[in-house]
Amino acid sequence: MSTELKTVDETMLENLLYLSRLSPESTDMATLKKQVDEIVGYFEILSKYDDSENPYDAYPTTEAEKLRKDEAVQGLEMHDVKHINEANFFDGYFQVPKVLGEGA
Repeated sequence: MSTELKTVDETMLENLLYLSRLSPESTDMATLKKQVDEIVGYFEILSKYDDSENPYDAYPTTEAEKLRKDEAVQGLEMHDVKHINEANFFDGYFQVPKVLGEGA
């Protein structure tokens, strides 16, 4: 790794200002350039740390053979579903709470 610090030149700074829709009216360009160079320096410090470890190793993996097979199966029949919640079944439909209107 090079010990030379990377700096932002005037053209890059103007492009960054254009892309971020900012204007240097609140501060002068020299101060703004110094601040951007400090931010770039922070990234150089962070890049010294080892990041070769896969961040996804912290999460459990799902192997493809453990997933269910992708095939169509018979669904529930209406008379079976009706018996599950018979109190709210009316005229071929389930009654559910109103979700639109007052209180929503």
